[in-house]
Amino acid sequence: MKAAFYEKTGGPEVIQFGELPRPAPKQREVLVRIGAAALNPIDTYIRSGAVKMPLPKPFIPGCDLAGTVEALGPDTRRFKVGERVWGSNQGLLGRQGTFAEYASVHEDWLYPTPPGIPDTEAAAAALTGITAHLGLFRCARLQPGEMVFVNGGTGGVGAMVLQMAKAVGAQVITTVGSADRAALCRGWGADCVLNYKTDDVPAVVRDFTKGQGVNVWYETQGEPNFLRTVELVSRRGRIVIIAGRQAQPAFPVGPFYTRDMSLFGFAIFNATPEEQRVCAEDMNRWLGDQKLHAAIGRTFPLSEAAAAHRLQEENTLGKAGTLTGKIVLKP
Repeated sequence: MKAAFYEKTGGPEVIQFGELPRPAPKQREVLVRIGAAALNPIDTYIRSGAVKMPLPKPFIPGCDLAGTVEALGPDTRRFKVGERVWGSNQGLLGRQGTFAEYASVHEDWLYPTPPGIPDTEAAAAALTGITAHLGLFRCARLQPGEMVFVNGGTGGVGAMVLQMAKAVGAQVITTVGSADRAALCRGWGADCVLNYKTDDVPAVVRDFTKGQGVNVWYETQGEPNFLRTVELVSRRGRIVIIAGRQAQPAFPVGPFYTRDMSLFGFAIFNATPEEQRVCAEDMNRWLGDQKLHAAIGRTFPLSEAAAAHRLQEENTLGKAGTLTGKIVLKP
């Protein structure tokens, strides 16, 4: 099969494209013929060596996939040949990834694709959607009518947080860096959209919440400012963090604990298959009801995986601002 892979960590140039043996599904695994795979920042961190993971050699990167069941391993119960599926959590903890024509995936990490949803959208929604859901509902226990703040409303996770919060009847404040991105957020139902380059974000948040603060602050940035955040969160508010491996920000302990606040941090690869399936079931319902959309910024052929990694890094690390939405690769 055709695949993108690398033998050692390093820059995007370490990614090769060529022939690898097609995997055979083992116990309770499903062989998926991949229609689309999505790129996430974690894929670039693993490839560069910034995030240490056990890597089989050669290693196929990629967490997300959507496609069609081609074959079943022994004792597989949840799927049949010919069914369309999507999933995430590949390319992690020693598992081979999804930048290939085929992937052999344990059935616990796969979900049925809703009718009418293309593989590109299902793949683009996978990791970011599950991450957003875990933070909003498993951690913060978001309730209808509450107020959510999320930085970067058109980012991979931010866009999912915005739409999921609206799907359950919450209000959403978000930030963007341009007028076209603000329009996109308003189209998804954001109640208050701020330009972080020109608006006084704390002042507007205080005004919009009538001084009460937001109930859930979903932090997607790598350098959180807790001194600012804590004062903008309500009594018994919840802060969720999903980024900033090297960050060591100052933290206002007194204002935090005297207002009964909570702080949650998590990584998707620590979540159990059962926890992630809860997320996927809600996502499938919202995708089918057109309440959840995955914005796709660029589509690359699988042979250009190195270029896709380069574009992702330019925007994640370099803040180039040349990408709105997810990067999707097609075999």
